[in-house]
Amino acid sequence: MQEIAALLTDPAAWVALVTLVVMEVVLGIDNLIFISILTNKLPAEHRERARRIGIGLALIMRLALLGTIAWIVQLTNPLFEAFGHGFSWKDLILIAGGLFLVWKATKEIHHNVDPEDHGEDFIASSATTTFASAIGQILLLDLVFSIDSIITAVGMTPHLPIMVVAVIVAVTVMLVAATPLANFIERNPTIVMLALAFLLMIGTTLIAEGMGFHVPKGYVYAAMAFSALVEVLNMIARNARKRNKGGEETLH
Repeated sequence: MQEIAALLTDPAAWVALVTLVVMEVVLGIDNLIFISILTNKLPAEHRERARRIGIGLALIMRLALLGTIAWIVQLTNPLFEAFGHGFSWKDLILIAGGLFLVWKATKEIHHNVDPEDHGEDFIASSATTTFASAIGQILLLDLVFSIDSIITAVGMTPHLPIMVVAVIVAVTVMLVAATPLANFIERNPTIVMLALAFLLMIGTTLIAEGMGFHVPKGYVYAAMAFSALVEVLNMIARNARKRNKGGEETLH
């Protein structure tokens, strides 16, 4: 309690909290995009529950990992060396998560580009298996993003209460934004392809990070923001053309 009281009166602690909250929210965007795309593949009556379960699992996993910070820090210790890089458990987890994201994004892009292909779908066909499969995939990506998120938090502040508050705030933002984002993606087919491209880029970035190539997150998110802005302008232009076309048909 004394530590928390001291932090409440420390301006530096508040700055660290705000900075970490922003960082955690930004890092959570990757997770949220994946959850939105995946749950949109479910029957409509299961989507909301799947999002809540997936984001709830993300919160539980992050808080559990915060309780094992000593173990989390050890994940960065090299296990073996190859190609001039010492691979740690964190690297291996990032590589595995990146490969999973690249595979899933590529498969879903193929499914959108060639809808006549009735081969293996993004998730299984039966409702029960689909829901279980979706939760399992969300859980897997939650683990990858949670480890990356907590290691980032440990590097930014030594105070556990600040980390806990930042994680809770960030996951709460994810919970509030999940359904509006998923609905927006579903209403705009071109956004789906853009989001899948984001996942492809994020997966490639995770693989590169795991292989020892540092990719500044600012560049990645700046590229995502610029692409999203271009798509928003395209949507505005399409809506304007539809309104003009509707007006012309009314006049005729």
